[in-house]
Amino acid sequence: MNVLGLSSYPVEAAATRYRLEQFVGPLADRGITLTVRPFLNSKAFEMLYQRRALPYTSLALIKSGLRRLKDLLSLSQTDVVLVQREAMLFGPPLIEWLSVRVFRRPMVLDLDDATYVSYTSPTYGRLGKALKWFSKTDDLIQWADIVTCGNRAIAEYAESKGATTRIIPTVVDTDVFVPRPRVSQEPVVLGWIGTHSTFPYLQTIFPVLQDLAKSHRFKVKIVGAGTGRANISGIEVEYLEWNLEREVEDFQSFDIGLYPFDPSLYAEKWAAGKSGFKPIQYMAIGIPYVASPVGAAADIGEAGVTHFHATTNDEWFKALELLLSDPELCQTLGAAGRRHVVERYSLSEQADKLAGALHDASGDRKAS
Repeated sequence: MNVLGLSSYPVEAAATRYRLEQFVGPLADRGITLTVRPFLNSKAFEMLYQRRALPYTSLALIKSGLRRLKDLLSLSQTDVVLVQREAMLFGPPLIEWLSVRVFRRPMVLDLDDATYVSYTSPTYGRLGKALKWFSKTDDLIQWADIVTCGNRAIAEYAESKGATTRIIPTVVDTDVFVPRPRVSQEPVVLGWIGTHSTFPYLQTIFPVLQDLAKSHRFKVKIVGAGTGRANISGIEVEYLEWNLEREVEDFQSFDIGLYPFDPSLYAEKWAAGKSGFKPIQYMAIGIPYVASPVGAAADIGEAGVTHFHATTNDEWFKALELLLSDPELCQTLGAAGRRHVVERYSLSEQADKLAGALHDASGDRKAS
């Protein structure tokens, strides 16, 4: 079976990397050839959220649109079209409509985020909102033979629109994301990896970190915020630009993972659709973490066994203070998290689910 994978972003984006690219090998072992074609190239993706690069970005979007039209030429040799979120970053779902209605190819839509929830871009404002065409997700859900969903909340939304769904959580290869030999390091490192859009969530617990720093010595390591340097008074902070080649190493450098999430910052329905991927990465490398129980993060892992949940600042303070005060507890929770991921979130199991969805969409029920 030949599958054409259409993604919005290049491999540097986690959605493309972990929802498509990492399945190329496992699907090949199952007799499925997945070809991934991103809308944006790496350079355009790097410049996308920089206001000063607007002229470059505008031209890049036009070129990307023309390249995407060329991708339609390969549909004659394609059995199933696998769309990760959307084929193009802007405008109506033209490519998907042509694929399904004109070329008559079955489509599997992959949603790892609540893309059906409208929001205003912090970079492009109302212009970005208008061009984004948020209503397209509902159309794609209706056109898709199967919708693969990152969590139950997304699946419930798709099912409310009449879709057939499969839940496939975003996972990592636990042969790649492995614990490093745990050696005590001073100071203890509290770590977070994210983007410019998720950095405001981390900022909500800055007051907690400042209070903790009055009685505990630690360092905060922030990777990929994309917003310059934010001063946290009284705390040693290390900022690093995100780098694909260094991704696993950065996670391994943490002693305690942070996953704060405040639904009030954006739309609550969007927050409920978050897949909780970062906790899976934390557990894969064998470290404890503290998370806001929002979206899928409320169900991933076992609170009190692999990690702690915290909603209020007081809960965040108590959870982090406990971990900072008890290195043995950190090791115990980290080891439990590693076992949890290996047993319940294996790449092989998710590859089986995706292969089954692709076969079902193609009508090959026997193979699935």
